[in-house]
Amino acid sequence: MKFTSALAMLASLTTAIATSTFTPIKPPSQPLAVRSPYLSTWQPAGSGGGNGGYLAGQWPSFWNGRTLGWQGLIRVDGTTYNFMGDMSGLSNLVTQTNYEYTATQSIYTQTVNNAIKLTVTFLSPITPDDWKRQSLVFSYMNLSVESIDGNTHTVQVYSDISAEWVSGNSNNIAQWEYGTASDDVVYHQIFRQTQEAWTEISDQTEFGNWYWATTSQSGYSYQNGEDSVVRAQFINSGSLANTQDTNYRAISNSWPVFAHAFDLGSVGTSSVSRVFSIGLCQDEPIQYTTSSGVVPQTSLYLDYFNTQLDALSFFQTDYATAYELSSALDAQLQEDSVNANGENYAILTTLGLRHAFGGIQWTGTEESPLVWLKEISSDGNMNTVDVIFPAHPAYIYTNATILKLLLDPLFQNQEAGLYPNTYSMHDIGAHYPNATGYPAGNDEAMPLEESGNMIIMTLMYYAITKDTSYLEQHYKLLSQWAEYLVADALIPANQASTDDFEGALANQTNLAIKGIVGIQAMSVIANLTGNTADASNYSSIASDYVTQWIGFANATTDELPHLTLNYGNSSTWSLLYNAYADKALNLGIIPQSIYDQQSEFYPSVLEAFGIPVDTRHQWSKSDWQVWTAATANEPTRQDMIDAVATWAAATSEWLPFGDLYETQTGAYVYQFANRPVQGGLLAVLVANMGLIV
Repeated sequence: MKFTSALAMLASLTTAIATSTFTPIKPPSQPLAVRSPYLSTWQPAGSGGGNGGYLAGQWPSFWNGRTLGWQGLIRVDGTTYNFMGDMSGLSNLVTQTNYEYTATQSIYTQTVNNAIKLTVTFLSPITPDDWKRQSLVFSYMNLSVESIDGNTHTVQVYSDISAEWVSGNSNNIAQWEYGTASDDVVYHQIFRQTQEAWTEISDQTEFGNWYWATTSQSGYSYQNGEDSVVRAQFINSGSLANTQDTNYRAISNSWPVFAHAFDLGSVGTSSVSRVFSIGLCQDEPIQYTTSSGVVPQTSLYLDYFNTQLDALSFFQTDYATAYELSSALDAQLQEDSVNANGENYAILTTLGLRHAFGGIQWTGTEESPLVWLKEISSDGNMNTVDVIFPAHPAYIYTNATILKLLLDPLFQNQEAGLYPNTYSMHDIGAHYPNATGYPAGNDEAMPLEESGNMIIMTLMYYAITKDTSYLEQHYKLLSQWAEYLVADALIPANQASTDDFEGALANQTNLAIKGIVGIQAMSVIANLTGNTADASNYSSIASDYVTQWIGFANATTDELPHLTLNYGNSSTWSLLYNAYADKALNLGIIPQSIYDQQSEFYPSVLEAFGIPVDTRHQWSKSDWQVWTAATANEPTRQDMIDAVATWAAATSEWLPFGDLYETQTGAYVYQFANRPVQGGLLAVLVANMGLIV
């Protein structure tokens, strides 16, 4: 299944494109099934590689653009139409009238020959307080059909997925089976014939079982086999043959597909719905180095379900509850975002939350879970500290314990003596899903960055939960990192920050204030744990450092006052996003005059799509802009948020919502896309929570 040319797609969709609307915007790529680093399926929408945001006439893709065959057909009064995908030989397309997204749903409204309304809802549930449901790497597609012309119509619906889901190499051999689980759940199970545990090809997993399921009802039929054969069966007869192709073969060899179909009978003005589930089960998705050696980590869902099929049946039959829970979260996030900074802010938060939750995986037991994060699209590291850090507002807003569970592997590894450096490690493993650590200490060196991040995030977790025991448990390591900050924060050495794409630099103003805020955060931690002498010492150091920092960092020219990119370089500037923790935690270490000064300065460097990270390039990051906006006064805050929202709506990019882009042209830089850091777009909501430590 290959992408057809952009011109061909556009030509085939001329009628549909003239009629569709997009609510609230048309994002670069529309989320379909987004639940983990591997269940991450999108509909490219930008003109650079998409068809303009239409479900019919284009294949969905994995987050990196690799095709994932997912075809949908609807047959009305004997004529078949394409509502999803890009199969050849069928020119009848539905007319898309609207696309809408929330934090958990993508909803396509379509009409068929002005007679039938078809609503296709993709639901990727987010249930941050319900770990049983959150542990399931599954997503829904719901089809709802009703007559809109006052007449009844005979209707059949069909959907298949291809074997492209099971491997990043289409030459690999796929195997499959069809079966029935409890509660009348029927499924196709598809997997790579030769499993390669903890391995990726083109970022797709090479192990585990994929399930494409529904619930058998009157009029149900199934079939698997060659794409053209299976689809022709439905097109010609409105049902499938209830047969299986047992010729297991390479994914690209006669493209095997796995189909479900329903004859809905005569459909009138009362809607008729069918629910489908797509998901991945990996019993041991992660391998993790502990003091006992490399230990496979068991998926959390197995603490709730005995088998994969039990988990599948629960999910398939849980749609009503999952929809209710997710819709409540959607509504709350929308309300909070609009109240904070208007509709444009809601545009960003509702996209960002999906990225934050679509990059994580759960293992362990209900009593002792762990959460794993992939640094998607940049380098694939696991539980990267400076990815968790920008993402963490999403977890603080929804359930702060998720942040703790992301930090736990990092604490465990270093406290077990498996990392030799005195500063915080950068990540827990060079490439997901291998959390094998760095016993030689040869991870990417960001010592000031990561040490400050870990201390700040630990205090952020406490600010919500008041879990003093967590601070006591890790006090020794936290104070070790704090001592590193005392030695290095005021005059930072030549080193990389989280913006490593900009290169290393000495005396970075923004990096220094992260360290200083980290020292002040450590003072609070020390006080909360009864270490009053440490608390006084760290507080005194932070206060002294911040006074010196202002003197080092203030521009000395007659231009609009501002802080520099690095000390003594008055012609430079940068986003002071590392002041965010001072604001969000109400630490009070940075004088309000600095925030006021920066708020006056930022509009002078605002480009069409935002403010660059610093003067070295016109590049910026969506997460850091919103972090910075959270520290700014109005109207600067609103201007910054509006600029990022404008980019999201106007860019021609087509990979999932990227965080690193060029502020004048809107083009992606290094194709950073679908990264969990977009959880940082919820930073204003957390800053508004009034946290007191």
